Amino acid sequence: MKRKLFSLFVPVLFASAVAMSCQKEKPLTGESSEASTTRNGKPFIVDTLNSRVEWKGYKIFKSESTSHFGTIKFESGDVTVKDGKLESGKFVADMNSLSSEDLKNNAEQAAKLNGHLKSGDFFEVEKFPTASYEITKVTPSAEGDYNTLLDGNLTVKGITKPVQFKANVSVKEGEVSIATEPKDIHRGEFDVKFKAPAENGVIKDEMTLQINIKALEKK
Repeated sequence: MKRKLFSLFVPVLFASAVAMSCQKEKPLTGESSEASTTRNGKPFIVDTLNSRVEWKGYKIFKSESTSHFGTIKFESGDVTVKDGKLESGKFVADMNSLSSEDLKNNAEQAAKLNGHLKSGDFFEVEKFPTASYEITKVTPSAEGDYNTLLDGNLTVKGITKPVQFKANVSVKEGEVSIATEPKDIHRGEFDVKFKAPAENGVIKDEMTLQINIKALEKK
């Protein structure tokens, strides 16, 4: 591709909405929303092969012609279901799996972009190998195209912020699916502040993040 390389935040989800694993589970700083959910329901385990975070970032103006987009895989996750409804959930994203999809046919450019996103300029994946989103509240919604509001805490680079997603949630026998609305996240709030030289195009602070989850009943 002739389009000049730029880099961006994701998410999350990740992120989404996404505490650090092992010793990094405790956020270094930030805000959080208080949980009103419980974990008393039936457990479901995230199918990591069929779940993902989708991200998109932009230069100057938000448009398809000035964007890069890609995915992040989940390392682990679980949800609980109570009385046939989603009760709680936490999803941990593997930041080392961050990959651009629009450059997949250009291996050299893809490697440069992916490497830059994983570097200290952006997500510092060596120091912060995971991000997470933990649901703190689930509210049914009858407005628009989404049937649920998810409130939760998104953790990226050890920084936690409350983030709300509109989502379509489906609870069927043996399976839970969650598909959030694409949502703009301000990467600067998570200490992702890299600025490209003006001649290369200004990178937008807004980053679009979408979470897609498939979870299977724990046997």
